[in-house]
Amino acid sequence: MRGAEIRRLLAANLLCAVSIVLAAVGPAFFLDGFSVLGTHLTWLCVCSVSVGTLNIILHLVLKPSQSPKRSSFAHKISRFLKCCIYFFMSCILFHAIIVLYGAPLIESVTETFLFAVLLSTFTTLQCLCLLGPNIQAWIRVFSKNGAMSIWESSLQITSVCSILGAWFGAFPIPLDWDRPWQVWPISCSLGATFGYTAGLIIAPLWIHWNRKQITYKSR
Repeated sequence: MRGAEIRRLLAANLLCAVSIVLAAVGPAFFLDGFSVLGTHLTWLCVCSVSVGTLNIILHLVLKPSQSPKRSSFAHKISRFLKCCIYFFMSCILFHAIIVLYGAPLIESVTETFLFAVLLSTFTTLQCLCLLGPNIQAWIRVFSKNGAMSIWESSLQITSVCSILGAWFGAFPIPLDWDRPWQVWPISCSLGATFGYTAGLIIAPLWIHWNRKQITYKSR
């Protein structure tokens, strides 16, 4: 495992973390009254777009999963369309799971769906960028000792941290505190964002500290 690859991963993750900070403070210079809590739906859109766009750009520039085989233009178009369909399906699936966990079924549909889009951006979009629309590869990566590169290990950590952050973010909602950030889905989306950001920082550090114990086997 090369130290240069870990540094590339750290740089990419730090850029993603910076994009989240910019998504929280940047729009205030262009949109009157913008704030993460006050205009939360707008922030959900801005954060999803900024993080998603940066992930795609970093994948195209760094090419962490570059295949030695050259694919035709038609194959690339087909792959892109499949990725779009998978991402949309992921949003629908997350939306359904969130509702099953207690989110309003009829009320706050927009809020719930945008929260699902945010979760899909933190998890599914990364899988699509790194692994493509290959479900078998997804299953392999998230199985025990299934990661074959430091990028896949980082994908494991950030995805799990995002989902755990969203889950822990739901705990304050039913409490009788009457705080503005307890309105659905603010605490959950903030929890997912903090979890994703923590995963971005933890992943390269954990890989660096455990690089002697980690072995990646080609399959």
